[in-house]
Amino acid sequence: MNYTTPVIKKDQPDDTFKTQPLPEPIGKYPYHLHVVDIHPVTNPNQMDFHMVGDTGGTGNPEASQEIIDQMSLQYKPGSFLYHLGDLVYHYGEASQYSDQFFKPFEKYPGPIFAIAGNHDSDVNPDSKSPYQSLDAFTTVFCDTEPRHVVFSGKSKRQSMTQPNIFWTLETPLATIIGLHTNVPKYGAVSKDQENWFHNELKSAPSDKMLILCLHHAPYSADTNHGSSLPMIKVLENAFNTTGVRPDIVFSGHVHNYQRFHKLYADGIEVPYVVSGAGGFDELHRIATLDDSRFEPLPFPGIHLKSFCDDEHGFLQITITQTGDQLQLSGNYYSVRAGAPAMLRDVFTVHKA
Repeated sequence: MNYTTPVIKKDQPDDTFKTQPLPEPIGKYPYHLHVVDIHPVTNPNQMDFHMVGDTGGTGNPEASQEIIDQMSLQYKPGSFLYHLGDLVYHYGEASQYSDQFFKPFEKYPGPIFAIAGNHDSDVNPDSKSPYQSLDAFTTVFCDTEPRHVVFSGKSKRQSMTQPNIFWTLETPLATIIGLHTNVPKYGAVSKDQENWFHNELKSAPSDKMLILCLHHAPYSADTNHGSSLPMIKVLENAFNTTGVRPDIVFSGHVHNYQRFHKLYADGIEVPYVVSGAGGFDELHRIATLDDSRFEPLPFPGIHLKSFCDDEHGFLQITITQTGDQLQLSGNYYSVRAGAPAMLRDVFTVHKA
C-alpha cells in the first residue's frame, strides 16, 4: 500500500551550507515580465502552456526528447513552456547547455520561461573554468535583450529577458510567481526574496488566476526526497502574513508526477502539483506504508489525489475566462518511446 499523504524522509543531513549567493537582478524591482513583450496573445479569453521540470541529464536523453516532441505536437499558437527547473545536470555549467537544453528544445515552437533548479544553481568544484552560481542560467534566461548564446552551439533559440532569478510573469489571465529555491536538498529562500514574495502576493490582481512555481516540492510522498519542511514554512508564513494564497502551486525536483490537495481552515482547497518527470533517467517511486525510512507529514488536511511514478511526462495547462469566471484545467501526459502521449490525470481549478 502506498502513502496517500505527504511523507517526511527520516534522518536527513543538514546541507544548507550548500546555499549559493544570488546574482544581481537584470531588471528593475519588482522583477515583472509581461508575456506580450515576448510572445503575441492570440486569444484574450484563453491561454495554453506546458509545464515540466527536470528535463536535464545525459543518462536517458531519449526520454527528454520524447517529452519535448510530444509537447511540440500539442503546441498551439500563442502558447509557451514554463520550465520548473533542473535543465542541466549535475552542475549548472555552460558546457552542458548545448546537449541538455538547446539541442533537445531546438524544435519546440514557442518561448521557454524558467526557474532554476538545484542542479542549475550548483557549482562544480572541479571545473577547469571557475564560475559563479547561475552564471550560465542567467546568460540563457536573464539577458537584457534576445541574442545568440555563445555556448548554445548552432541553436537558433535566443536568450530570454527574465528580469531576475526570482520573478513574476504577467499574462492577461494569470499572474505566475516564480521563486528561486537554491541548492540544498530541501531548498533555501533568502530573506530578501521572502519580502519580495510577500509583496507579490499582496499586489497580485484579484481578477487573475494566481499561480506559484518553485523547484523544490513542498509536499511529496516519494522515496528520494519526501516533503520539504523549509519550503512549507516559507509558503505558509507568506500566506498567513499576507492573507493571500495562490490558486495552485507547481514544482519539480521530485522525478515523478503527484497532485496533492490541501484543505485550509476557510474551506478552500489548494492543489500542489509536482511535475518533475521531465526526462532524467531516475524516476522516484511513491513510498509504501511499510517503508520504515518514512513517516507521514504531521499536518492534517493534505491528500494525494493522483500520481504517476513509473513513466516520464509533462503537464498541459489551459486557462479560460467566461464572463468574470476563470478556470484552470490541467492534463498530465505520460510518454513512451514511439507511442502517442497518454493522458494520466485531469484536474480543474476555479478562481477562488
